[in-house]
Amino acid sequence: MIGTFIDWFSNLEPGIKIYWAIALISSVIFVIQTIVSFIGIGDLDVDIDMNGGDGMDSSGFSDLLSMRNAINFMLGFSWAGVCFYDKISNGFILALVSIICGLAFVAIFIYVFKKMMKLESNGAYDINTAIGKTCDVYLRIPANRSGSGKVQISFNGSIQEIDAVTDGEMIPSGSKVTVVEILNNKILRVEKV
Repeated sequence: MIGTFIDWFSNLEPGIKIYWAIALISSVIFVIQTIVSFIGIGDLDVDIDMNGGDGMDSSGFSDLLSMRNAINFMLGFSWAGVCFYDKISNGFILALVSIICGLAFVAIFIYVFKKMMKLESNGAYDINTAIGKTCDVYLRIPANRSGSGKVQISFNGSIQEIDAVTDGEMIPSGSKVTVVEILNNKILRVEKV
């Protein structure tokens, strides 16, 4: 079987070999990512702005440049190249169509992921159980309670985004913090770990 695959692949035209190679590799990685995500081993690079953008903070384009989105782009790009290779003879136009399809895949996956996170975040949880938990800063937390940021915290396997403040220095996105108090039954006061 492997010999048949190698024969088939070696007989392809050079232009389509590139698309097929990227398609096969990115498809395998995508399937592995999907399986790992569904069985709950690690978060595998979830870097998406769930709030629809409060402007670009310190993370900038890092939301778009995650490993997951790179795989999604390669998936759309390569399979478009494979599918349209015989229909579009101009290599430049084929590459352009493939890039557009790759970007469309990223947009679709971001949209679907946001919707899934909203469904997940509708679960009931008791905010009072947050005290003492360690969580990740999602949107930077301004210094000395001059404003609020957001943290992502897990309650019974469900990730919630909750407003957070600190009494100390500004805490940047991606930092680990510990919940020390709950204010007005809806805002977490946190300290950097």
